[in-house]
Amino acid sequence: MAKPKLSSQYKIFVVEDNTLYAQILKKQLLDDGYLVKVFHNGRDFMANLDEKPDLVTLDYTLPDMTGYDVLKKIQKRMPGTNVIIISAQENINTAIDLMKNGAYDYIMKAADTREKLSNVIKNIRERDQLRTENIILKDAVKEKYNFRNLIKGNSREIEHIFELMDKAVQTQISVSISGATGTGKELVAKGIHYNSKRSNKPFVAVNVSAIPDGLIESELFGHEKGAFTGADSRKIGKFEQANGGTLFLDEIADLEIGLQAKLLRVLQERELIRLGGSETIPLDVRIITATHKNLGTLIAEGKFRKDLYYRLLGLPIELPPLRDRGNDIILLAKHFVDEFCRENDMERKEISDEAKKLLLTYHFPGNIRELKAVMELSCVLSNRNVIKASHLNMNVDNNVQNLLATEKTIEEYTQEIIKHFLIKYNQNVRLVANKLGVGKSTIYRMLQKKELE
Repeated sequence: MAKPKLSSQYKIFVVEDNTLYAQILKKQLLDDGYLVKVFHNGRDFMANLDEKPDLVTLDYTLPDMTGYDVLKKIQKRMPGTNVIIISAQENINTAIDLMKNGAYDYIMKAADTREKLSNVIKNIRERDQLRTENIILKDAVKEKYNFRNLIKGNSREIEHIFELMDKAVQTQISVSISGATGTGKELVAKGIHYNSKRSNKPFVAVNVSAIPDGLIESELFGHEKGAFTGADSRKIGKFEQANGGTLFLDEIADLEIGLQAKLLRVLQERELIRLGGSETIPLDVRIITATHKNLGTLIAEGKFRKDLYYRLLGLPIELPPLRDRGNDIILLAKHFVDEFCRENDMERKEISDEAKKLLLTYHFPGNIRELKAVMELSCVLSNRNVIKASHLNMNVDNNVQNLLATEKTIEEYTQEIIKHFLIKYNQNVRLVANKLGVGKSTIYRMLQKKELE
């Protein structure tokens, strides 16, 4: 179906074999502000159809073919074209058949025909405007939530995340996202939802850790009036709000153990009953969860149900910490600088080589969220159009402590340390080998195996 178009010069073709009646319709439509062309037979009309009218008024009885034949040809040549049948025929079955085959409306020739026609065209234009606005909105949402617009990066780790997100989009499987705070878990959830078949339905996000234990059940499942003290009216819970769409449960590890059983039942039965109610409400909701905690450890400690874990697991996506994304750090830093300058009407700023080196050697315990804050502040602190290392407000002295905060093997720590000094000393292998007291061949071997990317 062709996309509807809106124009101040709305083009209408009048197909009417009665010359006098055709002129009456033409005058009416011209007075209403439309561009109008008149045709007295189906052949001449079809010969001019490439001019793509916005709307056609069609007499059912023409000298060379029936209105039904013309309608079929319009549907074949220009599907989606608005067609209004205007006829003296009173056969209701004919009208029904024409509308089943694509006519927008059927108007009988009578004293009030012109008034009815004006109202029908007005309704069509309002419908087309709404449809066009919806298309524009959907296109904007689709562009905004394109994976590469949503998540900046081209590292091997992020390419892998894109692959998993694409697999999630193709199915209705539940998705469980893990990763440190600030790595972009909600962005991944939104990217999956807005590129899936549920994109025109709600995306509802709930931060479980931000809701007090006494309110979380009502927040998720809703309640009826009088269900408890203070329940002055019915409340629709997040599950119902997300019906048909996606429910994103962030920090799912913080859900109180008693509520985990109720959540499991709702997921298994695909229905719920509001607090204080008796009505069973069917659900069609995709679940995406996220946490920065280790659910395996919580299961072992008896703080998270194993059966719920397997129900939510679905497709697991683990987001890498920013420090493991290599040059994505610089790509993201530039993005945040450009965005901040644009939003604050500042001249575009460049990041100096010295500042880039510092960014690449920093551990970023706060991940992308910390980088964004650092770069926005650097835009404010820099006096000119260049951001220097001195403008980056980072606690570099804590890099060692931050490095040790993550449990790794000796080999992985060695790779991190050598990578750090290679960046610091401009990939000078000889100098780094002397500084660290390791053989050059060791570093070259690690580079060759791509262990230092």
